[in-house]
Amino acid sequence: MIEVEKKFTLTEEERERLLDSAELIAEKSFTDAYYDDEKYSLTTQDIWLRQRDGDWELKIPLHKGGADRIGDQYEELTTEIEIRNFLKIPKIENLESDLNQKGFSIFSKFTTGRKKYEKDGFTIDLDLVDFGDFKFEIGEIELMVNKHEEMGEALEKIKNFAKENGLQITHVRGKVMEYLKRKRPEHFRKLVEANVAKDN
Repeated sequence: MIEVEKKFTLTEEERERLLDSAELIAEKSFTDAYYDDEKYSLTTQDIWLRQRDGDWELKIPLHKGGADRIGDQYEELTTEIEIRNFLKIPKIENLESDLNQKGFSIFSKFTTGRKKYEKDGFTIDLDLVDFGDFKFEIGEIELMVNKHEEMGEALEKIKNFAKENGLQITHVRGKVMEYLKRKRPEHFRKLVEANVAKDN
């Protein structure tokens, strides 16, 4: 499955409008730890390796347009063997130990409280992210597709759905990008130079 999503920062009025007639389907809290090496060899390629409540996931970009893109499309690898094969990490011990041996370590760890809704066939995630010394709110509208050829149509559907609900289609930093901009400026600058992040 391929995730197609668009991030939004919402005013109270926009949130109310978006959630009008939406169905709350889940509410949960989870902790993410994101990994990279000292050269930022994953994140400068827009590749995101995380452990969420003990489960590993590697997100590989499928979108085009670099930091100026409107939406995101990622392929998600969720099994240890897929992640090891992609990163070329042979199995010696557990995945975390083997990553550490290859120079990968945690650069960001935070807890998210998420409310998940469904509306008109779209998934809406509203997140309150706790980084310890600051909090950050963000929303996402998502569609899952089976084929690469369906990504463009899915993004257009998301944009039209957002416009119908009175939302602005603008560039929005995700939670990890927001953390890097505020707390790890050197890392963030490398992502801007690699056209993965936008410095505004």
